[in-house]
Amino acid sequence: MRLFPRHHALRILRRYPITDESWFGVTRRIDLVQALAPVERARLRELATLFLHAKSFTGVQGLTITDEIRISVAAQACLEILNMEADTFIGWVEIVIYPSAFRVAREIRDEGGIVHEEANALSGESWSRGPVILSWEDVRRDSFSPCPGRNVVIHEFAHKLDMLSGRANGMPPLHPDMPIMDWTTALSEAFEHLRCSVEHHYRPHINAYAATNPAEFFAVICEYFFTAPEILNMYCPEVYCQLKAYFRQDTLRYV
Repeated sequence: MRLFPRHHALRILRRYPITDESWFGVTRRIDLVQALAPVERARLRELATLFLHAKSFTGVQGLTITDEIRISVAAQACLEILNMEADTFIGWVEIVIYPSAFRVAREIRDEGGIVHEEANALSGESWSRGPVILSWEDVRRDSFSPCPGRNVVIHEFAHKLDMLSGRANGMPPLHPDMPIMDWTTALSEAFEHLRCSVEHHYRPHINAYAATNPAEFFAVICEYFFTAPEILNMYCPEVYCQLKAYFRQDTLRYV
């Protein structure tokens, strides 16, 4: 675990454990955690403990940060790195939690060069070297009342993985045994197929938001990989195979 030297990590696990009451009180209600094998749940708990020691949670608009919030986010974020290095999420510290969807205003330049201000209500946002921002209402819904293909924690932390290459473009750093061409071909063809389907008003088999750009495509297919792998494998089998190699997990076995 390179996030901390091994002796330091072991000391953290001994001195700052997540209590059984808190850990099981939250994770027994999260289907994604309960689907894991016992040894995987134990590994996840260790990763979540180190994650919570390294990250700070800030509640805004009067929201009080509770163990339920911290563990819900940490468990599902660390699910993505279950079989990766524990230092995958280094380089930033803060997680900001809003009570519900938050509004973000941005300046958008149209094709004519005119700048407009556009405000959107978001359930989550990730900054490259900055915080992850989440709506607790959406995290709670996705954690305890899951819907196939939807999980805001998985989505935003997938962006963090993507940004490890320098920018969010659907091309995170791959493992040495993963051919870049195989990844690029599988994801590019699936993205273009989805984009064409949306442009021609066909009903897509995965969330149409994935057609926004390659970065959002990657984040959305990660949501499907963990919450609805059978759908992803049925309609994008090559993409499923690439994510299986990337996350070093076969989520179909949980179905």
